[in-house]
Amino acid sequence: MTSTGVTDEAEDSGPGGYAAARLRLLTEGARSGPPRRRALAELTDGWLAGLFGAATEGHTGVSLVAVGGYGRGELSPRSDLDLLLLHDGRDDKAVAALADRLWYPVWDLGIDLDHSVRTPQQARKTAGEDLKVHLGLLDARHLAGDLGLTASLRTAVLADWRNQAPKRLPELWDLCAERAERQGELRFLLEPDLKEARGGLRDATALRAVAASWLADAPREGLAEARRRLLDVRDALHLATGRATDRLALQEQDQVAAELGLLDADALLRQVYEAARVVSYAGDVTWREVGRVLRSRSVRPRLRAMMNGRNGRNGAKPVAERSPLAEGVVEQDGEAVLARTARPERDPVLPLRAAAAAAQAGLPLSLHAVRRLAATARPLPTPWPAEAREQLVTLLGSGRPTVQVWEALEAEGLVTRLLPDWERVRCRPQRNAVHLWTVDRHLIETAVRAAGFTRRVHRPDLLLVAALLHDIGKGWPGDHSVAGETIARDVAARIGFDGADTAVLATLVRHHLLLVETATRRDLDDPATVRAVAQAVGTEHTLELLHALTEADALATGPAAWSSWRGSLVADLVKRVAGVLAGEPQPEAETAAPTAEQERLAVEAFRTGGPVLALRAQTEPPADSAPAPSPPSSPSSPSSPSSADGPEPLGVELLIAVPDQAGVLPAVAGVLAMHRLTVRTAELRSVPLPDGVEGSVLLLDWRVAAQYGSLPQAARLRADLVRALDGTLDIAARLAERDAAHPRRRGVEPPPPRVTVAPAASRLATVIEVRAQDAPGLLFRLGRALEAAGVRVRSAHVSTLGANAVDAFYVTRGEGTPLPGDEAASVARGLEESLRA
Repeated sequence: MTSTGVTDEAEDSGPGGYAAARLRLLTEGARSGPPRRRALAELTDGWLAGLFGAATEGHTGVSLVAVGGYGRGELSPRSDLDLLLLHDGRDDKAVAALADRLWYPVWDLGIDLDHSVRTPQQARKTAGEDLKVHLGLLDARHLAGDLGLTASLRTAVLADWRNQAPKRLPELWDLCAERAERQGELRFLLEPDLKEARGGLRDATALRAVAASWLADAPREGLAEARRRLLDVRDALHLATGRATDRLALQEQDQVAAELGLLDADALLRQVYEAARVVSYAGDVTWREVGRVLRSRSVRPRLRAMMNGRNGRNGAKPVAERSPLAEGVVEQDGEAVLARTARPERDPVLPLRAAAAAAQAGLPLSLHAVRRLAATARPLPTPWPAEAREQLVTLLGSGRPTVQVWEALEAEGLVTRLLPDWERVRCRPQRNAVHLWTVDRHLIETAVRAAGFTRRVHRPDLLLVAALLHDIGKGWPGDHSVAGETIARDVAARIGFDGADTAVLATLVRHHLLLVETATRRDLDDPATVRAVAQAVGTEHTLELLHALTEADALATGPAAWSSWRGSLVADLVKRVAGVLAGEPQPEAETAAPTAEQERLAVEAFRTGGPVLALRAQTEPPADSAPAPSPPSSPSSPSSPSSADGPEPLGVELLIAVPDQAGVLPAVAGVLAMHRLTVRTAELRSVPLPDGVEGSVLLLDWRVAAQYGSLPQAARLRADLVRALDGTLDIAARLAERDAAHPRRRGVEPPPPRVTVAPAASRLATVIEVRAQDAPGLLFRLGRALEAAGVRVRSAHVSTLGANAVDAFYVTRGEGTPLPGDEAASVARGLEESLRA
């Protein structure tokens, strides 16, 4: 090899010449990375070829083959040599003598050697029995001797691999999974094994083997660079330690970083983690594809017979079933993909909607979908539209499936496009041994934990976003809580939270360590301690959120960060602080007076004795203008708001006025569920009629949106509502029939519902709070349960925060007085039981 300038010397001088040339090559400062690995492989090739030529002395029917990492030309400074002496079986004694003359010089130099002597038939038989041998032979490379013998073996081994792929690939997957279970995730370990851990060099090699099967191929973007980076780190590790090791120990990281010209050990680990993330994600995508291909092959003969019987030999190719998940998103073949009508270039919310739909269904987001979204989706305006914020909350609140969907977005750069501040925490290591994860993964794990606490808080959306942002300041110098508060304010405003919510989020991020640090490091019997926490938190609602965030953060950190003892201390502190905060007088919210339009609808409902509806489309206004309200639909109008000539509606404000009577809430909620309308917010209250008119009317103010397709006609809604109120429409039966015909996919196991009585929330009524997973017909079920309990709903305040429904019902006895404590608790238990049924 003339390019190294050392090969000729190695060949002429024997083992000593090779050793000197090898040492000089490894100590050259100007050569590193792939050029040095190639040069080392070529130097070794020349030396071994010289040994082989001198030892064979005219012997034919034998060849020397490099396999495994050496076959790929990936020789690190302390790599062992994987060699196969291949022969035709005619002269075993001569081959044994040849092997001795080859192996002993390698051992004499102290180089580790993995060697074998086989005929082609023996090599194929061993490969069939030992998966690792087969994997090594896939990278077989001829070094010396009978080229035809090597070429025929390579051809046969590749053919065997492809023919046996349906059997061999599941074995390979099991091998990778077992290794990952044993070694852990490379990108989260403080002392990772660069080769064996998940996302390391073994997995990268496995992806090459999958590609060689022709059944599937890994995403190639960034994969070669990630592999190169891991090999570079291993090279530097070998040089720094002088040992053949793949474990990047803490005490060696600074030296390895210096060898690579990096700033420090943190910069080194971040590069390693980024490379491992690429390999891991490529593996996830590839193995899903392998699974789909193998499943399709297993059903193809039966499916082909069915299609031939139906359509003849030339029948149409069957089309994969596509089930809708959300607007522009469908499920196909076990993945969330974009609908054929999806237009990312005109729908900036689509990336978040697709991600939320995938996570809620417990499905991976397809590689093609993510790449199309990354390439074509329009950036979101600032501030984000309400739907984008709601979809982010839904994604964060989906539990464990959030992780794989978030990683898919991150792999294609969509996360940093949505949240630019994420770049500073991406793959950032945490040196504290208590932490299991990098900063970015810890934030997602905290959101996963917080999703299980959404029934404990009045604002699940603020809890989930705070979980995502609580450590966002770790990418900046100084106290990460102080830096994070500033970032959280900016992010919250950008994604569309109002000033009050932004202040709460900033407080949560600033003080996310306050409760656990105070509880474990301060005297809780000292009144000054409790007063200081109360002053920092400010309100009972913020305290409630901070308590849930504290527990989610600790659980997502690792098993050493939370215990029953810590939990009891924090709970004690929260109880004391809540007492201080409750002692401060809080002004009661005043009910807004009805608008002129609401009064008009109320009078019309009283005059006609039936329901009156008005619809108003809500669209996103231009950035520099306020929204102009469109006129409400007439009670008998046959049309729904249309978006054909303007922006897509974000939702529709639905005003319903109906004479005060029993059963209004479940009737309206049931009709909306029948028409597949999602209730985003709702309020129900009794409106007195103008002076001189006796009686009262119930006014329901809802914001709704169609789950799929266009909105129903107002006339149809009114007609069904009339039938529901007079008892001629059995809503429960209709909803049950639809659920039986099209059962919902259960991807995410949500936390159980929770129903509580809010103490001292109102002097005029008992307030029952419901926190549950949002679902079609939920409000109808709640309304029916309240009617069955014999209570009167004075008002209802319903909101959907991401995938969480947070509803408050103000209920009284028939005579209009609040419920006694025991009766209120019984009603709450009944509601909770009805939701769990």
